[in-house]
Amino acid sequence: MIIQDEEFGKVTIRRSARATQIRIRIAPDGTLRASIPLYAPVFLLKRFLKSSRSELHSLLEQTQPSVTYTDGMRVGKSHSLNIKSIVTGSFKVTRHGQHITIALPPSKTMNDTDVIRAVRDSIISALRLEAKSYLPKRLSYVANKLGLSYTKVRFSHASGRWGSCSSTGTISLNIALMKLPFELIDYVIIHELSHTKHLNHSQEFWKLVETADPEYKVHRRALKTENPSI
Repeated sequence: MIIQDEEFGKVTIRRSARATQIRIRIAPDGTLRASIPLYAPVFLLKRFLKSSRSELHSLLEQTQPSVTYTDGMRVGKSHSLNIKSIVTGSFKVTRHGQHITIALPPSKTMNDTDVIRAVRDSIISALRLEAKSYLPKRLSYVANKLGLSYTKVRFSHASGRWGSCSSTGTISLNIALMKLPFELIDYVIIHELSHTKHLNHSQEFWKLVETADPEYKVHRRALKTENPSI
C-alpha cells in the first residue's frame, strides 16, 4: 500500500504480523518505507509522520551521499563556490550576492565534517533562494498554459524525490531542481501538475504528461541520471 505525504511524497506501507509499533526506514530510492502492525489503521501512521517530521528530516539527511566541493563549482543557476586559503583567522563560510566563499585556514580541509556541513547549509540557502524566485512563477505559468490548477506550492530539500503532489493539490518541489537543466525542471513541474488530475501513473496520466511534454520519455530517462540530494 502507498500513501502520499505532502512533504515527503510517496510512503510505502508494509503490514507485518511481527510489528508491534510503527517503524520507518529510507528505501534505496530515497522514499520512506513504513512497517506497521497488521491491523493498525493508516491514520496512526499519518499522525506519526506529522509528529516526527524533524526526526525524519534528520534521518533523510544522514542518508545523503557524500559530495565533493571544489573551487569554482557551480551551485544552482547563478551561484558558485570560491575556496580561499587563509594564513590567519578562523574557518567561515559567507555568501555575498552569487558567490559562496569558504575561508579555509591551514588547520582545516574541505573533507572536515564541520566544513562540509557549513558549506552544505550555505548551498541549501542559495538553492532555496533561487527556487523561491523561479519555481512558483514557472509552476503558475505552466499550470495556466495547461489549464490545470493546484492548491499551493511548498519547498523541501531533505527528500529523495524531485517533487510530489498530494491528494489535496499541494505540490512539493525539491530546491535541488535548480541544479537541473530548465527542460528537466519543466518535466518535473508538468509531471506533478498532471497528478492534480491523476494521482497515479496510469495510461491517462502519461497521456496528459505527453500532451504537455512530447519529449517526456527523453526527459524522464535524463532525470534518472541526476540526484536530488544536496
